[in-house]
Amino acid sequence: MPDPTPRPDSQQPLQPPLNPFGDFPPAQRAAALRVVVADDNPVVRAGLTALLCGREDITVVAEAADGRQAYEAAHRHRPDVVLLDVRMPGVDGISALPYLVQIAPVVMLTYSRESEIVQEALRRGAGGYLVHGEFTANQLVEAVRDIKEGRAHFTPTAAGALLAQLRQDQAPTPPLPEGLGRSSSATAYGISESAKSHTQSQQASSPAPLPLPGIPSPPSSSENLSQVQPCVGQSSSGWTSGPPAAPDRSRFQLSTREAEIMDHIASGMTNQQIAATCFISEKTVKNHINRIFAKLHSTSRSEAAAKWLGTAPDSRRGLG
Repeated sequence: MPDPTPRPDSQQPLQPPLNPFGDFPPAQRAAALRVVVADDNPVVRAGLTALLCGREDITVVAEAADGRQAYEAAHRHRPDVVLLDVRMPGVDGISALPYLVQIAPVVMLTYSRESEIVQEALRRGAGGYLVHGEFTANQLVEAVRDIKEGRAHFTPTAAGALLAQLRQDQAPTPPLPEGLGRSSSATAYGISESAKSHTQSQQASSPAPLPLPGIPSPPSSSENLSQVQPCVGQSSSGWTSGPPAAPDRSRFQLSTREAEIMDHIASGMTNQQIAATCFISEKTVKNHINRIFAKLHSTSRSEAAAKWLGTAPDSRRGLG
């Protein structure tokens, strides 16, 4: 017969406490930053896609092999940022640029380091200019995030071209406040006419605009530069220093594949990332690195990168 004695309260099943915040909606994750990668080299595209998609807040929504595909992808996906190469078959990056910037911010990501190309890209609306081999993987990710917020990024080569154009610009400027720059007693502080002539001698002649028929005329340099100047100071620390002279890499006698891997090492990529980018095994990457270190007379990645980029103390005098 069942026991009619009621169970003590201590044996009653416990009820979960009432959640005082139950009426709050569940937290939502921020939408990932959407990127289109445009480069005619499939290896570069794959490497960039793997690198960017490895970040929780970034996703690559499309890849493109030329400017036309880049425009079609941007028009379809409406990305937050477009990474755009310069030299591509069919419609090149410079030709596509003024149309792409009407859809999303564009940062040039390229091996092209000519100053006239850098300046033309900025005139046509690029929000940044990154030269391969002059930035690390983390700096690239930071640049993508910042470009979305309107903060420009330039690697040293691009920053030097921008600085040269600013110095060459002869357009009249509004008067400076408080009479700055007009002191007649400058010579009292050691600033002489000879110093002025030396400064003028450092300014190169203004390059002619890049000839690209069939593209509408971009804004004047003074108009475009007025938009870019406020953002220069917000780029990453160390990026806007003057560009170093191009190192003589022919003396290292690296093969084409070894030079490609050395570029990836200098950009901060790991062996795993290099293997994914070049579609080879990590063991093959290690074998290439051993040969590279032997040719560069280096014992570490940082030492090899310094010699490759021309920043090592002995990089101008020969191998050490």
